[in-house]
Amino acid sequence: QVPLVESGGGSVQAGGSLRLSCAASGYSFDGYCMGWFRQAPGKEREGVAAIYTLGGSSYPNYADSVKGRFSISQDNGKNTLFLQMNSLKPEDTGMYYCAARPSPCRPAVSPVGYDSWGQGTQVTVSS
Repeated sequence: QVPLVESGGGSVQAGGSLRLSCAASGYSFDGYCMGWFRQAPGKEREGVAAIYTLGGSSYPNYADSVKGRFSISQDNGKNTLFLQMNSLKPEDTGMYYCAARPSPCRPAVSPVGYDSWGQGTQVTVSS
């Protein structure tokens, strides 16, 4: 399993932006599927965005609810995954987790199959 540490969460007003980071010391994300997931109180964990990178090619995937607002990327040289969140809405509030699964894989936004998880970072969007 890959040790993952998220950061960058916080409280913002609707329409604001946040950038989340997920670091994995000593591991390369190349060849892994990486994903961002969130969980609001009383709700199931849901996928937000995922990405698969191999060599110089990246393949992102997004949940319909965040398309056009969120962007997933990674810096393999720094072993860091990012989630840029723009035009935030109150319904984006929740604990955000990054996760990894080794290849072969597809960058699915379902949490099924991801076997390494971070501790999470809280995102709160007020109206």
